[in-house]
Amino acid sequence: MAQGARVIIALFRRHPARIALLFIGLLLPLWLFAELADEVHELEDFYFDAPLLHGARAIAGPWLDRLFVGISALGYQYGVIPADVLVVLVLLARRYWRRAGFAAAAFIGSALLNIASKQFFQRDRPSLWESIAPETTYSFPSGHAMGSMTLAMVLILLAWPTRWRWWVMIAALGFTVLVGLSRVYLGVHYPSDILAGWAAGMAWVVGLYLALFTPKRNTLPSS
Repeated sequence: MAQGARVIIALFRRHPARIALLFIGLLLPLWLFAELADEVHELEDFYFDAPLLHGARAIAGPWLDRLFVGISALGYQYGVIPADVLVVLVLLARRYWRRAGFAAAAFIGSALLNIASKQFFQRDRPSLWESIAPETTYSFPSGHAMGSMTLAMVLILLAWPTRWRWWVMIAALGFTVLVGLSRVYLGVHYPSDILAGWAAGMAWVVGLYLALFTPKRNTLPSS
């Protein structure tokens, strides 16, 4: 036991950032997604879903309608998807082959995982009121939340070795939160769908990063 403890302490000393990333970016999100998924699979209601949806409905107004419709559109077809493509193309143009492969695998894998999850859980969309931007696909987990979190985590990990890390983190996570809020405001997702999308997107990207890049240093390689 003493020898095992020494090994664990040595690992923490050598790779503290990666171990923290493993716990915060992979294990905790996986636990959260598993808890949410289990409740959805058992057709249980979340105590916070309906109150938060009703609260969003209570503050609805014309200017908020326009704002959140626009943010929702940026959170998928008019923002996140073009940004995904642009990130991969820029990395390829700069000959950062491993980074480009990481980004492409993160974006494509996230989309496929979201489609598969929706088909598996087949959770119906909220129907508390008629949305101004209705959706017809299944609800759990939110594709907008998962896609925006995937993009955010890719950008954060790519920017982490640079002096722009904190600005990128604040901007990327701020945008992700706004996208999630927009989906609840529009009444097309339960808040639990948003949490599940965020958790799944984060866990997928961090898991992929930890699998693809060596633990010698807590930075991405130069290629």
